[in-house]
Amino acid sequence: MPVRSRSLSRVESFFGNSLDQQEIICSNNLLHSRMPNIKVFSGTSHPDLAQRIVDRLGIDLGKVVTKKFSNLETCVEIGESVRGEDVYIVQSGSGEINDNLMELLIMINACKIASASRVTAVIPCFPYARQDKKDKLQGGEDGSDNMKFAKKNHDWKFRSRAPISAKLVANMLSVAGADHIITMDLHASQIQGFFDIPVDNLYAEPAVLKWIKENIPEWKNSIIVSPDAGGAKRVTSIADRLNVEFALIHKERKKANEVASMVLVGDVKDKIAILVDDMADTCGTIVHAADRLVEAGALKVYAILTHGIFSGPAISRINNACFEAVVVTNTIPQDGHMRDCPKIQCIDVSMMFAEAVRRTHNGESVSYLFSNVPY
Repeated sequence: MPVRSRSLSRVESFFGNSLDQQEIICSNNLLHSRMPNIKVFSGTSHPDLAQRIVDRLGIDLGKVVTKKFSNLETCVEIGESVRGEDVYIVQSGSGEINDNLMELLIMINACKIASASRVTAVIPCFPYARQDKKDKLQGGEDGSDNMKFAKKNHDWKFRSRAPISAKLVANMLSVAGADHIITMDLHASQIQGFFDIPVDNLYAEPAVLKWIKENIPEWKNSIIVSPDAGGAKRVTSIADRLNVEFALIHKERKKANEVASMVLVGDVKDKIAILVDDMADTCGTIVHAADRLVEAGALKVYAILTHGIFSGPAISRINNACFEAVVVTNTIPQDGHMRDCPKIQCIDVSMMFAEAVRRTHNGESVSYLFSNVPY
């Protein structure tokens, strides 16, 4: 990377082949004068993505040793100087989420107290993002916390004592010393407001559009479908850019956790249905939605998800479902899931994070990434 004495080939890989040698040297000098040096470290949650990011940037991954004591306390040792450096720590909210979150907090604090100039947490999948508001259904009319009583009497009220855990995570990151957050497709955009530091929420939409055009030959005869009403804004944006129609599925519930029926709003007959959502965990909703689309006359059904969590019975459900393909990004490691389920395909978004890091380091705008994929 141009912040150090690197070979010309590595500088070219950073700035792209469109720059000639003189422009690269000028950009190199400008970067030296404007910004401190850069270090990128990886946590243990997704080292493959971190390696792809630094390969794209043309630099080496920073040295860090992470281990656990016998009582399972996390210990992190940063293996090189970060004094005056612009530090980026890549750690996704996947796998052992609590351990990985604690590891991220310790790494941020370790860099901060080692006099790093700025510490940016690159969190491709933000942990606890689904706990962003107090709307859990709890208790009965008499104020009882007995969930069975409430279910039996169909007596559910929005009188929550649930936490807003996403706000707690935001506070923890800030207190640990994070100066900036880079993430992708937050479950709820208002989570950005939980922070008093800058948050760049990247979108997978440009990469999704590129995948659709390159991998679905009949995409002009497609319809973009949201599996629930909450994703309507997301699917309308994609449908508008593809110039196709959109639909959504409304879930009717007789009682909590039990979907009585799914009402399809829109005409999918003789069309390629593309289900789009930000994440899938146990995959119950998208599998039911796919069945409903086939019943309504859809020729094929694809599912495109930003964060493929795939916990519990998710993989077996996908294997038994009518999907042509279930497409996810690599914000969460997918190698194991792809081995167990041949229907799962992966979109690499490392170039988007690498470009976000580069632009942040150079003091440039990242809004270009909201509608374009950096090649």
